Amino acid sequence: MNFISDNTAGASSRVMAALAAANDGPASGYGSDDWTRRVEDRLSVLFEREVAAFLVATGTAANALALACLVKPWGAVITHEDSHIVEDECGAPEFFSNGAKLVDLPGTGGKLTPAAVTRALGYLNEGSFHNVQAQALSITQATECGTIYTAAEVRALAEAVAARRLAVHMDGSRFANAVATLGCTPAEITWKAGVDVLCFGGTKNGAWAVEAVIFFDPARAEEMKWRRKRAGQTLSKGRFLGAQFEALLADDHWLDLARHANAQARRLAEAAGSGGRSRLAWPSQANEVFLILPATTQDRLAAAGVRYHAWPDRSLASDNALREGEIIGRFVMSFATDPGEVERLIATIAG
Repeated sequence: MNFISDNTAGASSRVMAALAAANDGPASGYGSDDWTRRVEDRLSVLFEREVAAFLVATGTAANALALACLVKPWGAVITHEDSHIVEDECGAPEFFSNGAKLVDLPGTGGKLTPAAVTRALGYLNEGSFHNVQAQALSITQATECGTIYTAAEVRALAEAVAARRLAVHMDGSRFANAVATLGCTPAEITWKAGVDVLCFGGTKNGAWAVEAVIFFDPARAEEMKWRRKRAGQTLSKGRFLGAQFEALLADDHWLDLARHANAQARRLAEAAGSGGRSRLAWPSQANEVFLILPATTQDRLAAAGVRYHAWPDRSLASDNALREGEIIGRFVMSFATDPGEVERLIATIAG
């Protein structure tokens, strides 16, 4: 029973079929193929406005290149201390922006608050050559703690940085899971709420390897084609990126995959959280469940061969602090998660 990550799942059958179909015959290279053109047009329809979209192969590249377009080397990106760009991208955002600083803030459940962001801006003196200049806010949707920002929360954060003219970047590696939970349109949770650039994840949601960097103001994307090429992310056989994303978008396949993953997480959260053997670290709002596990439950899981990821407790609320011997276990569901495995996991936790 492997619940380490949604990255452990392969690609959906529709995506694999699309890749096979794209493999038949020649096609133009470097993103000038028909599949990529159709995806670019489809994304403008999906988001209800003209967008500039760039396909890349990894989430790290998506986030790092997007932020490099938004900040100068002396700039700063305000983000959560648990965010992927801080914890899991090996300095790529700093590298590709030629040294921009990440200012990481605490926040319960992996979420930033307008008050915390405003306070941080107060320490970054605008115009002072002694300070890095705050130029972007990066939020993660869904967050690294499995929680979700509502459209109102996104809007409040965007308003908190508007006076300082910060661009708003959304790391959406699990964007599909957030949209599936909220039941909103993609536009409502992005540009209509103040987001300037979205990294729309496909890899964690049924694709083989593809992410879309979406600029809601195409003027902000002027540097992206060069930055993408320089970073080695302009694939010569770019049709295989376009084919994946086209398959995800067709007939809302991306949402169906996310709904399945979310449903499996909801089943685990409801069962495990009420069984007395564990408790939820944070509300499970997407496809991840974070359970506070006592030592006896950890032992049962180990004996059963259950694989999960131990998680830091920085974002825990003070009234939910870990007790002696407890850890936080992260259990991630995917489009391919077998409901039967979830039931076996629930039974193992219950003992």
